Amino acid sequence: MKLIDRLLRNWRAKMSIPYVRTNDKVLDIGCLDGYLLERLQSKSIQQSVGLDPLLNAVVKHNNYTLIPGHFPEGLMKSKCFDCITMLAVLEHMPREQQKELNNHFKEILNPLGRIIITVPSPFVDHILWLLSRLRLIDGMSIDEHYGFKVEEVPDLFDLNQFRLLKHRKFQLGLNNLFVFEKV
Repeated sequence: MKLIDRLLRNWRAKMSIPYVRTNDKVLDIGCLDGYLLERLQSKSIQQSVGLDPLLNAVVKHNNYTLIPGHFPEGLMKSKCFDCITMLAVLEHMPREQQKELNNHFKEILNPLGRIIITVPSPFVDHILWLLSRLRLIDGMSIDEHYGFKVEEVPDLFDLNQFRLLKHRKFQLGLNNLFVFEKV
């Protein structure tokens, strides 16, 4: 991972961390190297899980385990969480999968549990393509980007089951933070 990749990842994590509560049990979908879960150690999170298809093997740490696989197939069915994070993941998921998130999250999220999502504006695809061509970023899975529209994020969730707590732009308006809570 190159410097710019790390800076962008760190910024997304920094924006998300305030919305994870102390003692939460977290599911980080698209965790990669577990950076967010490692940073959440300061919040005394419970035994948490990171899930990422790019992992080659299970990696155990003190308060979290990283598991190779896709959501939801890679997750054990009996797990329940207080917080689900998807940082720079939604824009990689096919639309059919996105439509199922509400039902999956409703099933595994505890009452008043939170969903924290970051998603870039579609214009970012052009910037990432250029930075990748200039070899300034590794550009992880850029080929999966398809111009996901930020305004579609709230429509993925049933307002009778989840309420939007926060929508905030950051990174000069090029990225978006969404925080939902289970009703």
